[in-house]
Amino acid sequence: MEIDSANCKYRVSECQDIEQLSVDYPIKCDQEIDCLETLVQELHRVFSKNHVNIQEVQKLMSAYKSDPKQWRKFAKFDRFRYTRNLVDAGNGAFNIMILCWGPGHASAIHDHADSHCFMKLLSGGLDEVRYDWPNNVEPEVVKKMKNKTNRRTSSETEAELADSVTDLDISGENDRCQSSCQSQNEHEEDEERGYDAQSMKEIGRTRLEVNDVCYINDAQGLHRMENPSHVDGAVSLHLYCPPFDSCRVFDSRTGKSSEVKVTFWSMYGKKIKKVIEADPLDDQE
Repeated sequence: MEIDSANCKYRVSECQDIEQLSVDYPIKCDQEIDCLETLVQELHRVFSKNHVNIQEVQKLMSAYKSDPKQWRKFAKFDRFRYTRNLVDAGNGAFNIMILCWGPGHASAIHDHADSHCFMKLLSGGLDEVRYDWPNNVEPEVVKKMKNKTNRRTSSETEAELADSVTDLDISGENDRCQSSCQSQNEHEEDEERGYDAQSMKEIGRTRLEVNDVCYINDAQGLHRMENPSHVDGAVSLHLYCPPFDSCRVFDSRTGKSSEVKVTFWSMYGKKIKKVIEADPLDDQE
């Protein structure tokens, strides 16, 4: 199904039909791109247009067949944590990077800052674990979806009332309204007095194999990536559009979130001189 309104050049919350952004997953494709450089060129061509369909990007990512000789120069491993290595900055419309996962490495649970995230496995195996948003955090895209639902429900309710209402007990309605408002105020006061801790709810787990492609956005939840092997490393190709330099990470035990800056271990095949003491996206458990 083509999703004409899902323009990858804009934030997810700016898409017209957010509910249709879910796609078949993992994605496989018969088309073939035999060179990483060709994939990057094709992505630049696609993102030069005003409208970039979400499935067009997925098909390109699926079409590239992993060849270690082409991406090895970007694959910089670290023994203590996974690394993010920039391949191309996409003229600001997207960025594409290679992530290297040592044995047992995992990311923290994180969101995607209202952007589209595509992932392709190049080597090894990875598990993608998805989570519900905690009740105390609500991203822009979810707010927009709720507003659309509320407006639709409100319109339907008003139409039904216009057809059926004759006499109303105004005093009774006022009492119920006051009671509802009081309960709402008490709930808000409870939230202000303290943090309502809750464990993160896992909603799905998928094993990615070489050349599999998957997609996620904030409307679909949060996730973390894990290398389940304690012997072998893994390498994955990630595309984010629009690019972002910060996101939120979540404590799996409490759901508490914090905003962190995301950094690169290397850029264009060269390690960055400044050494980061700890990557905020690393799993700290």
